[in-house]
Amino acid sequence: MTVLAVTGLAKEAEMVGVAGVVAVAGGGDGECLAAKLNALHGDIRGVISIGLGGGLSPHLKVGDVVIADRIITGAESWDCHEGWRVRLMSRLPLAHQGQIFGSDIIIHEAVTKTGLHDTTGALAVDMESQVAARFAAKRNLPLAALRVISDDAAHVLPPAALVAMKPDGGIAIGRVLGSLLRRPTQIPSLIRTARGSNKAFAELLRCRDLCGVGIAGLDL
Repeated sequence: MTVLAVTGLAKEAEMVGVAGVVAVAGGGDGECLAAKLNALHGDIRGVISIGLGGGLSPHLKVGDVVIADRIITGAESWDCHEGWRVRLMSRLPLAHQGQIFGSDIIIHEAVTKTGLHDTTGALAVDMESQVAARFAAKRNLPLAALRVISDDAAHVLPPAALVAMKPDGGIAIGRVLGSLLRRPTQIPSLIRTARGSNKAFAELLRCRDLCGVGIAGLDL
């Protein structure tokens, strides 16, 4: 019996793919991720979208944890499993609870982040939660989501960050370097982005350890 952890980056999958967990990285390609999930078989007990995310609420800072009570898109919404959410909150009592927005594209502009928060009330955004939610609904499985803020609502992601992710969830170093050569003025912003990601990764590891086997979901 396993919990399915849905991530964007391969590094996230490596972090959370521990005892009781099978982790799948999406690499920013929703259709490819959906195909990977649909090909899975076996005794899956629940689905959790987990990893880094962008902040939409101005009250969140880098390293803050958001545990979803609902995952939404512009036209869809899925409630998260109450018991799983409560267990996650009991192990991470400083986490924020609220909606997470699933986006098919990278939300990198501050004005877009603010607009999404104002119109939907969502606290954070990522590119995998909606795919995980559709899969969970299709298989009639409990759903959860946990995201650590890596870029706050005021931070504009630089162009190099927008081309960094490969379909397998790895980092496309060549594309990043090419972007820096074309626009070297983005280097300070990219350094800030990298520092934010490093802080978020460290917090994700802490969350994994505190949540324990199955990311608090094996007793569903």
